[in-house]
Amino acid sequence: MHNNISLIAEILTEAEAMNPEQDWITTPVTVDILRGHLDVEATAHGLLPHRLPARARRQIPDDQLAVAEAQPSGVRLAFRTRATTIELDTLPTKRVYRGFPAPADGVYDLLVDGRLAAQATVAGGNVRTIIDMVTQTAELTEGLAGTARFTGLPARDKDVEIWLPHTEITELIALRTDAPIEPAPDRGRKVWLHHGSSISHGSNATHPSAIWPALAAAQGGVELVNLGFGGSALLDPFTARAIRDTPADLISLKIGINVVNGDVMRLRAFTPAAHGFLDTVREGHPTTPLLVVSPILCPIQEDTPGPLMPDFDGRTLRFKATGDPADRAAGRLTLNVIRDELARIVEQRAADDPNLHYLDGRDLYGEKDYAAFPLPDEVHPDPAAHRLIGENFGRLAFGDGGPFATRTR
Repeated sequence: MHNNISLIAEILTEAEAMNPEQDWITTPVTVDILRGHLDVEATAHGLLPHRLPARARRQIPDDQLAVAEAQPSGVRLAFRTRATTIELDTLPTKRVYRGFPAPADGVYDLLVDGRLAAQATVAGGNVRTIIDMVTQTAELTEGLAGTARFTGLPARDKDVEIWLPHTEITELIALRTDAPIEPAPDRGRKVWLHHGSSISHGSNATHPSAIWPALAAAQGGVELVNLGFGGSALLDPFTARAIRDTPADLISLKIGINVVNGDVMRLRAFTPAAHGFLDTVREGHPTTPLLVVSPILCPIQEDTPGPLMPDFDGRTLRFKATGDPADRAAGRLTLNVIRDELARIVEQRAADDPNLHYLDGRDLYGEKDYAAFPLPDEVHPDPAAHRLIGENFGRLAFGDGGPFATRTR
């Protein structure tokens, strides 16, 4: 998967992972060794991380967000150990689309002292089959748990992170090591909370530490809390309250593309909704550096309203915007309309809020970038574009003169 990774992760079932010759230490998976989550749920199998708290989950109106927030994008186990072999038992829930080939199994990234050292997958698990892409109607087929196994790790004290698959709901069952573990120490890094759409969630990225927010967090030397929700960055009040109530040193809100491609608002509703979202966040974070980011370039929606619909080309999925550009005069939203309004809102509010900033998403991915790294499905970036977006955000937000500029350990 990555030629520069020297360690090989083996894929075993739960039964195969149990080696009677191995002197295992089993450590309960608890919140002490979890990062990047807002809540956990005890299940019949183990522990399920959530990226929205229970109060917010009770207000979720559809399965799309319910599934997205339970997919652990940016969530990782973090501990310190001398272990050379690590096994993690999980029960994944995988998503497939009826009529399309099943995607590859989600990847578990193991980082040693901040560097990607090994990868694994877990075969089997539950399968959630999407029957209708528009309504998100689905059926669930239950499956078996499995084990991600990592061997040959350096026999020294080290910080270990296991980043969970960003597109697979993952119930954590058991953690086994051949040496004791302890929670990772506090390294004094600032906490960056980011909210966005499927692009922030990690769509089309091939492994969890390579989604653009993870790459930007590594570049900025910060701890990531990723509230990127596929299809669901819709200015929901319960999401704003979750951000308000979550400790964070830096906050970014990538707003707009889901509002346009879902065709869920007109300009008259969008403006007060954006103000209200910011008002709620500021109730809990009155002076925290807050960066509002508009959508990256997406040619099919720059000047054409939604709704966005799947466009099947053989067995390739692409998307197309189905609105009428002439309807912009009546308040229908496009990406250019959204960008102009967000820039105006931030400029207006910043007169009384010096810690509020704006970033045009086309500075992360614009016309030149689209020419070099076109969007495979016309909406979501490929792995190379994720890296580009992460690098650009790292430079513009965390670099000298940026709103999040900081020198970290």
